[in-house]
Amino acid sequence: MIEGTPLPVTDNPIDAAFWTAALRGELTVQRCSGCGMRRFPPRPMCPSCQSMELTWDVMTGKGHIWSFVIAHPPLLPTFAKVAPYASILVELDDDPTIRMVGNLIPNADGEINEVDPTTVAIGAPVSVVFQTVTPDVALPRWVLT
Repeated sequence: MIEGTPLPVTDNPIDAAFWTAALRGELTVQRCSGCGMRRFPPRPMCPSCQSMELTWDVMTGKGHIWSFVIAHPPLLPTFAKVAPYASILVELDDDPTIRMVGNLIPNADGEINEVDPTTVAIGAPVSVVFQTVTPDVALPRWVLT
């Protein structure tokens, strides 16, 4: 892990279930109990029908790179130390309306700056992996498949 990395708050009632599932190695998204629409990022109300009732769906964690950016300095000092690195936008195979931002890493134990930025391509297939960085935070990251 990169020292000084800002970490998410994992006990917020809106997205705590997402972070709990991540610790188990599961990628989840909210599903509206009223209309069935999946949504990410988590939020308290369905943007389609305004229902406040929800469930959580476990996804396969497979998708493809929909877009990406290669981060170069100037950045926050913590991230400038490891630049350049790829931040990708992944469209999930389970639901193409869901896109998630994350880092591309070479393997489950890899660092965010270990993938050659010139090899990143839109459309490349990826799978989620989870890197446990503290006892209560596992970050979803992506590897090429």
